[in-house]
Amino acid sequence: MDAVEEAGHGHPGTAVSLAPAAHLIFQRFLRHDPADPAWPGRDRFVLSCGHSSLTLYIQLLLTGYPLTLDDLRDYRKMGSLTPAHPEWGHTPGVETTTGPLGQGIATAVGMAMAARRERGLLDPDAPEGASPFDHRVFVLCSDGDIQEGISAEAASFAGHQKLGNLVVVHDDNRISIEGSTELATSEDVAARYAAQGWHVQRVDLAADGDVDVAGLSEALEAATAETSRPSIVVMRSTIAWPVPGAKDTAASHGSALGAEAVRKAKAVLGADTEATFALPADVYEGTTRTARSKGAAVRGAWEQALARWARAHPDRDALLTRIRSGQPPADFPDARPVFGPGSPVATRKAFGQALRAAAVHLPELWGGSADLGDSNHTTVDPASSFLPASSTLPGADPAGRTIHWGIREHFMAAAMNGIALSGLSRPYGGTFLVFSDYMRPAVRLAALMGLPTLYVWTHDSIGLGEDGPTHQPVEHLASLRAMPGLDVVRPADANETAVTLWRVLGDRSRPVGFSLSRQDLPVLPDSGDGLRSTEGAAHGGYVRYEAPAGRESGDPDVVLVATGSEVWVAIEAARALAAESIRARVVSMPCREWFDAQPATYRDAVIPPSVRRRIVVEAGVSQGWHDLLGLDGRAVCVEEFGASASASELFERFGITPDAVAEVARALV
Repeated sequence: MDAVEEAGHGHPGTAVSLAPAAHLIFQRFLRHDPADPAWPGRDRFVLSCGHSSLTLYIQLLLTGYPLTLDDLRDYRKMGSLTPAHPEWGHTPGVETTTGPLGQGIATAVGMAMAARRERGLLDPDAPEGASPFDHRVFVLCSDGDIQEGISAEAASFAGHQKLGNLVVVHDDNRISIEGSTELATSEDVAARYAAQGWHVQRVDLAADGDVDVAGLSEALEAATAETSRPSIVVMRSTIAWPVPGAKDTAASHGSALGAEAVRKAKAVLGADTEATFALPADVYEGTTRTARSKGAAVRGAWEQALARWARAHPDRDALLTRIRSGQPPADFPDARPVFGPGSPVATRKAFGQALRAAAVHLPELWGGSADLGDSNHTTVDPASSFLPASSTLPGADPAGRTIHWGIREHFMAAAMNGIALSGLSRPYGGTFLVFSDYMRPAVRLAALMGLPTLYVWTHDSIGLGEDGPTHQPVEHLASLRAMPGLDVVRPADANETAVTLWRVLGDRSRPVGFSLSRQDLPVLPDSGDGLRSTEGAAHGGYVRYEAPAGRESGDPDVVLVATGSEVWVAIEAARALAAESIRARVVSMPCREWFDAQPATYRDAVIPPSVRRRIVVEAGVSQGWHDLLGLDGRAVCVEEFGASASASELFERFGITPDAVAEVARALV
């Protein structure tokens, strides 16, 4: 209450009412060590209702993490360790960035998946609960989390997978911003989760309207004992209990309670009504001493168990050490496939072939598709499916490599965040580029956190043809490129696909989305007739073709910048121009973000500032290219939705052909 009053804004109601539940979890059930927030053997705690960030910050303070009362006084202030919503990598003890409702619970499912996969990879023979790679994931979520559609996707998947290492506490306070939740919903949450295969318990209010701590404790005992399915405890609470005039009100959700209400609440609790940020020394010393002592003991036992495991399994220990380093093995560069000129290959197919080659050397790389595996080419091991031990399907393996995400794109992206947060996995997920819209909120969080998630977006343009405008992405490349922290890669052919994928797999600093063609594309040679090496693709943009046109020095007459399936179109246009003594340079730009990060000297060498005649060729909207085009440039792009027709007909209709590009260049020159 004091922190929100000091800030003048925040979400006090839920934080006040959830304090007993959070304290119980942190003090009794969560296996963690405040002295080492990143200890790999810890349980994970996810505050899905991130608006109630004080619920987490205060427990971190009271268990001895490096937070102080001054940090609470700085709640929501610039640069503080206590921002409005928890941010991963910013505050010690925060396991993931939360705030957008539903993301936390879905991310936690990914964390539980990662724990099962990594245990199976590193310690498959250990009895249940006896491996140093066993841990639990605890979630505290709100009515808002439950209402968001992503939570239904996540719950369905978790129940199907029987993720017994996942425990969710649902704060059933029945209040949202507009008032009672009965304004918007009347579903039986417990029945819904039971139908999805969860272990479900209810905990009603205590007689005074507070959280029933004893009942919750019993429920959590049962939940942690249940290992064959995920558990949810539907726990009743009274928002803002015990604040007079504020409890059980919608106003208490997102507004400061007011000084008078806070004084009255302190009186009800028997506290000094005039003191602010009061934390008695004996309380602080008692809670931190208990948590630190328990943490040191469990971490010490875990370290001994890990040492025994390492001695017994030196090869697996070496794999763990290599994965933790974030680097691929020494022989990884030599494993990159090389495609010879000849038969055209769709970049989605080339990506699948390259992904399978990489997977041989990177067991930490795993994932699948949102029910589009055959179209996305994301199945690296069809004989190993991530499924519970009870599954009778062929290839079922609790630590399987291929994830069958189902038609759950939003959940897939959020769960990938949870998998990546483990630090021992490199997850990927595939769908059509047009359906990246369903993934966007979770992709944005991956970019915000800097997670090494890999998105495989195929059918990347009007080139997918007859499926029509509902499936033909037009604005998606521009929209995704507008997202800070996300790299969007659209390779021109099979070899560019392999070169760029190898760059991505050698870097764990950012999320990356590949935009890949459905249609076959020519595999261009690396030399001869003005062509340059595909190795330059790793720079994001490079000179792919320089038309001789009778002179080999000096600036070109025109620069054609193209991506993906339009690069060969630009090259054919440049060859036609060369026959007219117009010297055209074709710049293949698979990744704007990588190119923009290059030194100015490199960028100017590729696209000389003195050459103002520039053309961008891309089968999408031109938004996002005008800074490169300048005042004199032209865009050969698609500025409207597509149509139901063959790819060749559509490219002709929208003017993305060698003849059309050459004509624009002639007009400029």
